[in-house]
Amino acid sequence: MKTSVRIQLMVMMFLQFFVWGAWYGQMSKYMFTQLGATGGQVGNAYAAFSLAMIVAPFFVGMIADRYFAAQKVLGVLNLAGAAVLFFLIQTRDADTFFWMILTYCLTFAPTLALTSSIAMQQMRNSETEFPPIRVMGTVAWIVVTNIVGYYAIGDNVAIFQLSMYSALILGIFSFFLPNTPPKPSEGTSFSEVAGLDAFRLFKDRSFAVFFISSVLICIPLSFYYAMANPSLTDSGMANVENKMSLGQASEFFFMLLIPVAFTRLGVKWMLVVGLIAWILRFIFFGYGDAGSGEWMFYLAIILHGVCYDFFFVTGQIYTDNKAGDKIKSSAQGLITLATYGIGMGIGSWLSGVTADYYTQDGLKDWTAIWMVPAAIAVVVLLLFILFFKDNKTKAPVKEGEVAVA
Repeated sequence: MKTSVRIQLMVMMFLQFFVWGAWYGQMSKYMFTQLGATGGQVGNAYAAFSLAMIVAPFFVGMIADRYFAAQKVLGVLNLAGAAVLFFLIQTRDADTFFWMILTYCLTFAPTLALTSSIAMQQMRNSETEFPPIRVMGTVAWIVVTNIVGYYAIGDNVAIFQLSMYSALILGIFSFFLPNTPPKPSEGTSFSEVAGLDAFRLFKDRSFAVFFISSVLICIPLSFYYAMANPSLTDSGMANVENKMSLGQASEFFFMLLIPVAFTRLGVKWMLVVGLIAWILRFIFFGYGDAGSGEWMFYLAIILHGVCYDFFFVTGQIYTDNKAGDKIKSSAQGLITLATYGIGMGIGSWLSGVTADYYTQDGLKDWTAIWMVPAAIAVVVLLLFILFFKDNKTKAPVKEGEVAVA
């Protein structure tokens, strides 16, 4: 790959996650503070992203990849997203905000797959060329959350303005990316995108248990994305966004440990370690405080790397190995739809309902709120330990396929 192309792709990936990181983790605090939203309204706003993630694979796989050059689609979607954000910024009603964020997410969600597709099609060896490009997304997330934290704008409309201007830049920049033409002859079918071909994997009990566990653990995951920021802010913790960026740094570090962990632990115990980390982090969130117990908050944040990498990234690799070449795409499509669509959709709704249930006189009982996802994670852990039997210790870690949250 030419150096100039590599730089273009790295800039593309940086801007992609800069756009996302500017608002995603802070949206709940903005809605509670500026829109006077209820927990239910916040949960619905995050569920909008899950709804968009269900639609996105069909748009990319069955329309964009077949009929249009990917870089042009990326450009149009980002420009459309910037336009939607312009109107979202003017919105002051929480119910109207839901429809605006849903519309925006429908423009944004497909870009996650498009940027990876554009990058991959320029490579000869994705296993060695993709990681340095993809890691710029993690760098961008760290940079933008630290900007938000430094200027203390996490509860301000400025987070969406920052995203809007970034989307506008990426939209224009996309038209200058390397040409990635459509491939009609390699179009993806409905069954492949929906993962219907992968249903045969459910004959394997361990895979069925893994699949169910993946969906269920995405419910607590949604609590983290939607409620961690306002929870830490209410505790009195300063510079919340800056400190939460430690989660992405942790994620990068633990991803490097995956090959070694596979050899030492095997897939089952890696997944178990990931589930235990989920339980611990919610307990730390629930019982920490901004005084003598602030160390609990730091541990809860840093555990993000273990939680995400040891369960979701390991799960991607496990699914890849189980499926084989013929239904690999279908299997990953099924997991994506079930986790980011169904699991996180349910979790976003439940996090909002839970926040409202444990709110009295405008004050949230964060300890009680965090015990709900902790309890769900305990149930998933017990289910997994009892019924999951597969513990392969060797797996070809395909770095080009690893995702970073």
